[in-house]
Amino acid sequence: MEFKDYVRIVLAHWLGVVVLILVGLGGAVAYNLTQPQVYQASATGIVSLGKTSSTADASIGDSLAKSKATSYAAIATSTKTAQRVVKNTGSNDSAGALLTEITVSQPLDTALITVNARADSPEKAAVLANAWVTALSQEVAQLENVDPATDQAGLRLLSYGSSQGGSQVLPRTNLNLALGLLLGLLLGFAYALIRHQFDRRLRSSDEVEKRFGVPVIGLVPQSSHMQKGDDKTLTLAVTGSPTSGGASTAEAFRKLRTNLAYMDVDNPPRVIVVTSPKQSDGKSTIAANLAAAIAIGGQPVTLIDGDLRRPTVADSLAIVDGAGLTDVLVGRVTAAEVIQDHPDVPGLRVLASGAIPPNPSELLGSQAMQHLMRDLAQGAMVIIDAPPLLPVTDAAVLTRSADGAIVVITHGGTLDSELQSALNHISTVHGRTLGIVFNRMRRSASGGYGGDYYRDEYQASRGKRKLKPGPSQPAAQSPSAP
Repeated sequence: MEFKDYVRIVLAHWLGVVVLILVGLGGAVAYNLTQPQVYQASATGIVSLGKTSSTADASIGDSLAKSKATSYAAIATSTKTAQRVVKNTGSNDSAGALLTEITVSQPLDTALITVNARADSPEKAAVLANAWVTALSQEVAQLENVDPATDQAGLRLLSYGSSQGGSQVLPRTNLNLALGLLLGLLLGFAYALIRHQFDRRLRSSDEVEKRFGVPVIGLVPQSSHMQKGDDKTLTLAVTGSPTSGGASTAEAFRKLRTNLAYMDVDNPPRVIVVTSPKQSDGKSTIAANLAAAIAIGGQPVTLIDGDLRRPTVADSLAIVDGAGLTDVLVGRVTAAEVIQDHPDVPGLRVLASGAIPPNPSELLGSQAMQHLMRDLAQGAMVIIDAPPLLPVTDAAVLTRSADGAIVVITHGGTLDSELQSALNHISTVHGRTLGIVFNRMRRSASGGYGGDYYRDEYQASRGKRKLKPGPSQPAAQSPSAP
């Protein structure tokens, strides 16, 4: 996979990734809060000769001090030195316990000895470091039989230590937070990859086209105009202005309309069934808005509510719900008597479902339905809102008599097995699948759908000087033109 594929996988499971990152940071914070605070202070001693009368003696003394410093560093970690510290400071800790709190270092080719002491407070760390250097000086003086308080010739340990409190060394707060963040990122990335391997929900148009061999002809983004339950505003996504919140949604339906127009130039589809694998994929919303987009483009279109089990077209488009398709099929009325013109979209006619029959599949597969579709297709494109494919066979029956079907799936909600079963239902009756429409696409999944570009270009054009059309300059076309 390429880098963009990994990015797409992470974005598809971003919520789990964010949760694991927060868990990693939270674990690091909890660890920092539960660990005791440890402070460290340092004190340094230098091995030196007493007063010398010549440069040669000073050079010899310096070499001797450097060689002795290595031995004194070992003495600094001895039990005797620790016991002397206990005696000098009156500490309640044992010599062995104090030895675990100090480290001694002797820099190469120097006469320095550094003692690092740790304690639960900065003041205690400084006291322990200074006391240790002092005790080492006393121990060395006893071993070398010299008096550090006099200027007589000999080796002595001059101590100078930290008079201020030490700095905190444990817990390493920043390091632990960085490690927690890194661990959270790794866990989140692993989680996204594992979910991707076992997740059967469809999120990529490339994946659908490669696996099922059916083109994706539409990407409809999430939109406040298209939310479930807001059925009264279905066509606002198409008729809204470019500055409205439905601009990117309207552009998506215009692209879908264009894709249908160029799908088969020699024999363009005239009767199209809009269906979905299961309920609540938004197929009725797609059917209504697609019909509106085609009508706005200048081509007459008839929208038929072919869902004779749970009809929604009449309510969603706010038209009169009375006699409809079922009444036409049984010969009670003619189609011309019950088809209604949409009040807001010129060129869009709507045929409601009518009364719900006890035998929807038989009615939709009848000769009367086939004759009706052929008659309506002579003067306009026909869009049929059909039931979902998996629960019932109505949509497959309609597809057999239509020019093709558009299958609407939900981005991140439809399983691959569901789409495969739906396509099998269509192929079983020798129907034709025109393409797949991804509904409720998230912005990150398709690069913004072009909506931001469309809106930005429109806003930029508002600031330009408007030119009046002259003799050689044609008037600007309507934004609703195809």
